[in-house]
Amino acid sequence: RFSLLLLNLEEYYFEQHTANHIINKGHKDERKFRGSLKICSKSIIFEPDDNIQPIIKIPLRDCISIKAPEDNEANNPFTRDTSGGISVLCNQVFLIKERNVIAPYKTVRGRAEHLFQLDVAGKVGDVVQTLHQLYRASCLDKMGDQAAMITAILQSRLARTSFDKNRFQSISETLHMECKAEMVTPLVTNPGHVCVTDANLYFQPLNGYPKPVVQITLQNVRRIYKRRHGLMPLGLEVFCTENDLCSDIYLKFYNYQDRDEVYFLIATYIENHIAEHTAESYMLQWQRGHISNYQYLLHLNNLADRSCNDLSQYPVFPWIIADYSSSVLDLTKPETFRDLSKPVGALNKERLDRLLTRYQEMTEPKFMYGSHYSSPGYVLFYLVRVAPEYMLCLQNGKFDHADRMFNSIAETWKNCLDGATDFKELIPEFYENDPSFLVNSLKLDLGKRQGGKIVEDVELPPWASGPEDFLQKSQEALESQYVSEHLHEWIDIIFGYKQKGSEAVAAHNVFHPLTYEGGVDLNSIMDPNEKVALLTQILEFGQTPKQLFTTPHPQRIIPKFKSLSRTSSHSVSLAESPVSPNEESFEDLTEESITLAWNNIAKLKLDKQYKIHKEAITGIAVPCNGSSVFTTSQDSTLKMFSKESKTIQRSVSFSNMALSSCLILPGDTTVISSSWDNHIYFYSVAFGRQQDILMGHDDAVSKISWRDGRLYSASWDSTVKVWHCVPGETLSNKKHHFELLAELEHDVSVNTIDLNAANTILASGTKDGTITVWDVTTATALHQLCFFVCLFSCYFCTDSRHLLSTGEDCCFKVIDVQTGMLISSVTTDEPQRCFKWDGNTILSGAQSGELLIWDLLGGKVTERIKGHTGAVTAMWMNEQCNNVITGGEDKQIMFWKLQY
Repeated sequence: RFSLLLLNLEEYYFEQHTANHIINKGHKDERKFRGSLKICSKSIIFEPDDNIQPIIKIPLRDCISIKAPEDNEANNPFTRDTSGGISVLCNQVFLIKERNVIAPYKTVRGRAEHLFQLDVAGKVGDVVQTLHQLYRASCLDKMGDQAAMITAILQSRLARTSFDKNRFQSISETLHMECKAEMVTPLVTNPGHVCVTDANLYFQPLNGYPKPVVQITLQNVRRIYKRRHGLMPLGLEVFCTENDLCSDIYLKFYNYQDRDEVYFLIATYIENHIAEHTAESYMLQWQRGHISNYQYLLHLNNLADRSCNDLSQYPVFPWIIADYSSSVLDLTKPETFRDLSKPVGALNKERLDRLLTRYQEMTEPKFMYGSHYSSPGYVLFYLVRVAPEYMLCLQNGKFDHADRMFNSIAETWKNCLDGATDFKELIPEFYENDPSFLVNSLKLDLGKRQGGKIVEDVELPPWASGPEDFLQKSQEALESQYVSEHLHEWIDIIFGYKQKGSEAVAAHNVFHPLTYEGGVDLNSIMDPNEKVALLTQILEFGQTPKQLFTTPHPQRIIPKFKSLSRTSSHSVSLAESPVSPNEESFEDLTEESITLAWNNIAKLKLDKQYKIHKEAITGIAVPCNGSSVFTTSQDSTLKMFSKESKTIQRSVSFSNMALSSCLILPGDTTVISSSWDNHIYFYSVAFGRQQDILMGHDDAVSKISWRDGRLYSASWDSTVKVWHCVPGETLSNKKHHFELLAELEHDVSVNTIDLNAANTILASGTKDGTITVWDVTTATALHQLCFFVCLFSCYFCTDSRHLLSTGEDCCFKVIDVQTGMLISSVTTDEPQRCFKWDGNTILSGAQSGELLIWDLLGGKVTERIKGHTGAVTAMWMNEQCNNVITGGEDKQIMFWKLQY
């Protein structure tokens, strides 16, 4: 029955002794109760073995005397057959869990003596001495002085003990480090010793409660986070699961060096097993639909220091539904949903206007809302039915007034819209599967409301048939299309760029300065009393999450049509399909075959290989009929290779300079090649001759692209040029006519370019590592990022939402095109010279000559395929993504086929 929640906030449980509690000693009605005496930093607690009897809590500050009576004292109640006795004289006691019922504590006031007889009489002296020390601390006037004295007593106890090495799982374990720390659970911290070995993380509580040692096997660890605890960077939280809300252990250290060393030891162990996830990598998974809205919010909360073990930083989830009166919940109507672009305080315009008037009249520091959207009180407001002891701990043994309880969903939502000081959001439990927080299954006496109604289960909206149905519909709402389209707006407010500064003011999202990370520097406050008071205020008030994003958060990618791959590709035939076999269903099937190809890309097999050049291959182009392959090389030649006869049918040299890339114009009659001699050459396949030259640049042309009658050329002269090309008539000698439409200026040589599917946005990558995203229609730069290394290539994914680049730094980098944000970076062990990708999987050509298949979201290589003997320098893939041709420094071209 005893739990640390029976202690006051910031109180420690030191030790326990088996004892008898003797009432009315020496009188006819003398009674003796066997149980356990707990010595705590601010109280004495006796837990009787008999569940019917209440637990007795005696606050030390209410004690008049604590002593071990001497044998020669007159009227000594211990003179007969007693030794090991302690007498506690006090003014008030609390009776808790009488008849083992969780209820508000009963207070018994009045002078009374409590006698405790220890089983081990020899310990009486030490126990009384400890109690006298703690009693002196509790009698100090100022909270800061009390805290300092108790801390000194605690540290002295920790220094006198160490981790018991007999608790190791194996005698062969190697000890890496040992230090003092506290295990954190909601509202409670428990001091002890931490030990890290080569196989396990251990925590041994000083008091042996709730068990002698807590052990975490390092092999099971999946995630580890540094935490801010009590505004100090001293916390560490360890998870052995990938998606669970609650961790396996949360530790608070006494200095950040110990915390960082334990983090380093565990992180080093697990980084060999799993990739560390950043907010950006989760964002990419979320954008691409690999994780749900719920999972994404859970990960963001985790990364922003929110933890189930810290009620002042509990995970925060949004109110989603705004309709709690209809009998049917319609998730197709936008008005069913709350406006996710505004904080709760700004949802009601009338209330907001009143708050803004007050804000304008305030002196600095100004804030719009006097209370926060997440605090310990709000969390327990929602959870009182499943966590009543937490509520009693937070509120000094009392439940809240019945009318202020969590009585009804609709009422709570209305109060959040209209209440003068109520701006709370929700907690994750509203979007999970356990409805127990909505039901009074413990049969708690939570009081009567003003109308005489007893507080029982939470009243649900008419559209919910029961608690399970309410949670099910809430989950559906969270994962709905409307929320998927707007969730990034709420993320901007809570975790993103609208959290602080002028953007927060514009978004009406300004809270008290103390709620923000860095809002106060506790180390700069010298007065211990002021520090304790401030910390108490901050922890009770609630804290704003750590800011994760400083630029607008990208929107989720909503598929235009549901891919058949969600079901089995074989289970839907065209005849059964509700869609008539028109262009859209054909598009579906093409999409399906491409998805199938990428899902099986690891089954790529080498079909044939030919050595056709004298230097590295730089470009590959294939006509629609696929009968031949055109390649360019640093040996200055353009070659046409016949797949049928397996021979070179044409070999053309335009100058003695290397050619850098090639492409085939629609119609398959003209091949264009770019050259290091600053020119672009047009070659007529039908007539077997050079048809035209575009002298468009002042330095080598590095890459060309052709879309909708326009030629895009990148050059080492620091420009990308856009040309309108009017083809000459092939039978006469009329040349192509070139008109320069735009010139995109860069600071250094441009190595690579790519265009999005709509041909409206161009990405360029330069020698110094700058990626620029251009609006082609206006020839203006939309975003620019610099990675400070030479870039090899960059490509948009099929939906054009993301851009992937690779360069000399051996990194794949994913950029969100809409916002220009770098959202993922995957490090490779060697440079990847060329690649193709579908948004989730990358097929890359490595410096070593291998083809590598990458799971971009997992950040790891899933397959290595032996290929060239030198770097892979060029790659072509057909539209169905099931045929690949690569060229390398080994002067060979290789034909690859997907073999399902």
